[in-house]
Amino acid sequence: MSDNLQQTPFYSLHQQAGAKFVPFAGYAMPVQYAKGIKTEHVHTRTQAGLFDVSHMGQIVITGDNVAEQLEKLVPVDIIDLPFMKQRYALFTNEEGGVLDDLMVTNISEIGNELFLVVNAGCKNEDFEHLKANLVDCKVDMLTDKSLLAFQGVKAREVMAQISTEAAEMTFMSAANISLNGIECFVTCSGYTGEDGYEISVANQDAEALASYLLSFDEVDWIGLGARDSLRLEAGLCLYGHELSTVISPVEAGISWAISKIRRLGGAREGGFLGAEVILAQMENGTNFKKVALIAQGKAPVRDGSLLVDENDKEVGVVTSGGYSPSLSVPIALGRVVTASMNSELFALVRNKKIAMETVKLPFVKQNYFRG
Repeated sequence: MSDNLQQTPFYSLHQQAGAKFVPFAGYAMPVQYAKGIKTEHVHTRTQAGLFDVSHMGQIVITGDNVAEQLEKLVPVDIIDLPFMKQRYALFTNEEGGVLDDLMVTNISEIGNELFLVVNAGCKNEDFEHLKANLVDCKVDMLTDKSLLAFQGVKAREVMAQISTEAAEMTFMSAANISLNGIECFVTCSGYTGEDGYEISVANQDAEALASYLLSFDEVDWIGLGARDSLRLEAGLCLYGHELSTVISPVEAGISWAISKIRRLGGAREGGFLGAEVILAQMENGTNFKKVALIAQGKAPVRDGSLLVDENDKEVGVVTSGGYSPSLSVPIALGRVVTASMNSELFALVRNKKIAMETVKLPFVKQNYFRG
């Protein structure tokens, strides 16, 4: 590993757990541990997994008109976001593409402070984007905080032994909670399709908190490899794959992320970067669409594989692909020409055509706790 890579406060714990590290967004991050990606994946689906996501960006923005200002950059209802509630959002550009996807939480009863979690590879650009476009707002990157994702069928059972308040939280809610005497900011959210939490904790308390959670028999470290296969099974977009500066939210199949109040005819219609393009796509359709695919056979179909129709005409590309441990089949997400949606699709892998079955998302049922 390069000496130039940053380490999270959990680095020594990862080493003790037998982690294999890879460079990711400027950090040395655990891609897997001794038991392997498949075992970690299944453990999260059946028990509870602990993920180090401290490489991601935690940003706080404050100001008397912070919600109105942020709405210039995202197609989401921020003004009406209740206290200690969270929403999925998108930074869009003038062309209707996506600069990043993120989570936004209202952490102020008077609505003047928002907490954002942004992707690791985009966090510096996001920080500058916010500073350049928000008027009369303060933007702070929280470099003194670590971030853990705690996900899985039994994550809530474990939390119930630690904090009644955390155990009672519902999907997309937030709270300041003491976990084993450690003050944390907790949201009920995640990136696996399973019920779970994301926990922001001070760097000096991070290792103690992780060690405490890992002391429960149900809990194991989970690396980036299983994190990706879990989110793929859940049908969730990955920035740089299903979303990018040239792929709109509509093309990516997440029009639901555009709040009704910001759509055509809404009380605060448009007003965000790329609104004209995105709202027109919602009204008139797009030239490209996202598809969910299951490969016939056992060979995995990877990102970048071309998709062709029955006449060998190139109609799209695989944006994410891999093996599904839950279904025991190769699965993929693709971006295809809309006119080819009803065609037979084949992936080209080493010059061989692999038949792809189009299915509905998610591949594996999502289990968010909504109360």
